[in-house]
Amino acid sequence: MADDTPRTPPARWRPATVMARGGLTRSPWGETSEAMFLSSGFVYESAASHAARMAGDEPGYIYSRYANPTVRMFEERLALIEGAEDCRATASGMSAIHAMLAALCQPGDRVVACRALFSSCIWVLNNVMPKMSVEVSWVDGPDLDQWREALSRPARLVLIESPSNPLLDAVDIAAVADLTHKAGGELIVDNVFASPVLQRPIEHGADWVVYSATKHMDGQGRVLGGAILGRTKPILDHLQAYYRHTGPSMSAFNAWVLLKGLETLDLRVRRMSDNAAKVADALAATPGVSELRYPGRSDHPQHAVHARQMEGGGSLVAFRLEGGKAAAWSMIDRLRLIDISNNLGDAKSLITHPASTTHRTLTDAQRAAIGLDDSWVRLSVGLEDPLDLIEDLQSALGV
Repeated sequence: MADDTPRTPPARWRPATVMARGGLTRSPWGETSEAMFLSSGFVYESAASHAARMAGDEPGYIYSRYANPTVRMFEERLALIEGAEDCRATASGMSAIHAMLAALCQPGDRVVACRALFSSCIWVLNNVMPKMSVEVSWVDGPDLDQWREALSRPARLVLIESPSNPLLDAVDIAAVADLTHKAGGELIVDNVFASPVLQRPIEHGADWVVYSATKHMDGQGRVLGGAILGRTKPILDHLQAYYRHTGPSMSAFNAWVLLKGLETLDLRVRRMSDNAAKVADALAATPGVSELRYPGRSDHPQHAVHARQMEGGGSLVAFRLEGGKAAAWSMIDRLRLIDISNNLGDAKSLITHPASTTHRTLTDAQRAAIGLDDSWVRLSVGLEDPLDLIEDLQSALGV
């Protein structure tokens, strides 16, 4: 029988150790790598045991839509990394967002959201929540006066991204958390751009953290996944039944891939962040670039907020080109190293034109409200040599 007792209490482990070993449960075979339980269901010793487990009176797995050993290892490891009490893994980042909003809200509730969100989040808030008779109010994320006004009356949930997609705005998590709690609500932070390596929103007062694990946690463009992190009691009281019965669960295979991704998450994110800082500095000095936003640079409009919340600048850079959409598309098409893709957080550097791709479903007014026009480009910096990336970008810009 394998000994699955940790040699050191997890509470004493440092982050890099948690990323490699947190939540590890070995089977009786004593495997080195985490076991992949590709099983839809589980068997029981007796009818009485089956009934007891289904009723929750006996511990154990029932059905992989409810829980799975490999998925549970991913959940436990990510919770340890994030500093959360518990986690539920989902099939994608958007399934995590949808499950949170649908499970926690009741007719007559109110949600307050920052305008700068991924366009699918905006679609859910504008098209799904009204069908549940849930009111949605919108706020400019960096503007604390707007948050004070919006949260001067009760709200059930507040949803923010920081850094935001695609222009990397900062929202003061601690300040918004305080206002949210005074309004009787709970704060959800989509932390996908920073990752838990560079920012842990729970430490700043957030109640919930959501991720698209597809991004930095996988980091190599292989699988989809999402995660919801928070306190155990609210998960059991408000989320568990919805999760169990509606089926936004993560597959065991995807959980296994993501577990392996977590082992190198710290190394990859920090290296990508270092690379992005060098690329951002070079782009800022490149002719044709009229504006650049990178959380680690002092000229970012909310640099002070990012600096308080993040341990680094992250892997995303947004920059604006003279000449608008024509110049942006022309530059993108001339790249030879960097790939055109709407994904991010990958080992390979990826670039996209948000106004015509990730945020194309927004109206002109909605894009204008977050400062997005056709001249902006979003770059996800990977693990290549930053000098090669800089040469590729400058060559595409005709420098």
